[in-house]
Amino acid sequence: MDLKQLTEEMNRFVKSKGWYESGSPRPQTPKNLAISLCLESAEVLEHFQWRESTQSQSELESELADVTLYLLQLASVFQIDLETAVKRKLETNYAREWDQDKMQPPGSSIS
Repeated sequence: MDLKQLTEEMNRFVKSKGWYESGSPRPQTPKNLAISLCLESAEVLEHFQWRESTQSQSELESELADVTLYLLQLASVFQIDLETAVKRKLETNYAREWDQDKMQPPGSSIS
């Protein structure tokens, strides 16, 4: 399934729950979707709090899926083609000059 198909499936799910309807207890506004995206991202971070690796691959997988779904929905609301946006961003990043001299390992000092 590609991003377009995933977005369509996500929209079908949200519509089936009635969350796009007026008066929904879960209004799918850009603000609410952005907040939900951040909250789900924080749940990803919880897997690494006080440790270097997750203790549950399947729970991490589920949280990453939640992040992806909210990202797809937010992009859909703004009619952003994420595939195109990611490709453009990668092109921009490839062209960037990354300042490697200022990146020091923790605990080292800059001379």
